[in-house]
Amino acid sequence: MGKIKVGVIGIGNCFAGLAQGIEYYKRDPKREVVGIMHDKIGGYSIHDIEFVCGFDVAENKVGKPLAEAVYAEPNEVKWVDSVSNCSGIVHESPVLDGIGIYMQNRIVPVKSTKSEGQLRMEAIEEIKGTGARILLNYLPVGSQKATEFWAGVALDAGCAFVNNMPVFIASTPAWAKRFADKKLPVIGDDIKSQLGSTIVHRVMAKLCVDRGVEIDKTYQINVGGNTDFINMLERERLESKKISKTEAVQSQLKERLPDDRIYVGPSDFIPFLGNRKLAFIRVEGKMFADVPFDLEMRLNVDDKANSGGTTIEAIRCCQLALDRGLGGEINSASAYLMKHPPRQMGDSEARDAVNDFIEGKRKD
Repeated sequence: MGKIKVGVIGIGNCFAGLAQGIEYYKRDPKREVVGIMHDKIGGYSIHDIEFVCGFDVAENKVGKPLAEAVYAEPNEVKWVDSVSNCSGIVHESPVLDGIGIYMQNRIVPVKSTKSEGQLRMEAIEEIKGTGARILLNYLPVGSQKATEFWAGVALDAGCAFVNNMPVFIASTPAWAKRFADKKLPVIGDDIKSQLGSTIVHRVMAKLCVDRGVEIDKTYQINVGGNTDFINMLERERLESKKISKTEAVQSQLKERLPDDRIYVGPSDFIPFLGNRKLAFIRVEGKMFADVPFDLEMRLNVDDKANSGGTTIEAIRCCQLALDRGLGGEINSASAYLMKHPPRQMGDSEARDAVNDFIEGKRKD
């Protein structure tokens, strides 16, 4: 098999964890890879993924080799001392709405003299020149305009698009049609963690439904200490994130809960937590004879390790779709790997669907 050549938008903590995690396993080929669901997808292993170009807005990353930029502040991931799966340099991206008010003292954007149109043309040339076939979106929450800019770049550059962020591209019919018309696959939106608050909340809700329990109300509160949680202090940037996480849980219920009986979303930034995320989940309801119950759970995870394995699955499914000449939304992979896919499925149904897709038993 050939290599999977990927361009990356947003050289932050999430990408640092992804690139360093792949390197971690590369250094010990006999070690079993923990955190992915498939050893091979379409013949591709995790070691077939190469990151060939990167785009960012930060002064301390633009112009630097991609392999160095993954260690630049405010990135906190330091699992290995170097990476060999990154090549090229980081190119300038337009800021647009990519930097929130609480991140302005953490990220100093490069002083640009170029128009948005110039940056667009340069990005397309870089993507084509490096042979990237997939663009991976790791922009911060709330980057609506910036994500739409890069989805457009992917279309113009002839690239597939993996949208890890809660801006609705794959799940918006107009965008999905544009990718279908170009015969380019798109997987999205908003990456699920390997073992994160949303997937655990979904499983808890589905368990209650399957056991005949009536859920009256539920909440999920998340706190963390990295730049993602700083950015989410700006509540105006959270509209699509809250929709994505809430719908992921609502989709598992027999009947939708009223808005005032479900809360799913981040709560606060606690600096000393670093890359750790704490999730607090509670479900209240009624059992037989209307006897009440409540269920609470606390989850403590490394936020950046948590999405790496899922992203590896998405990249390889996207490449498999490219190999098969497919375009538009890839429903099975989106439902299994993303919080806000074009079509929600139960997690077991989505797992079976993506296995069928990998085996060639279903088209998307």
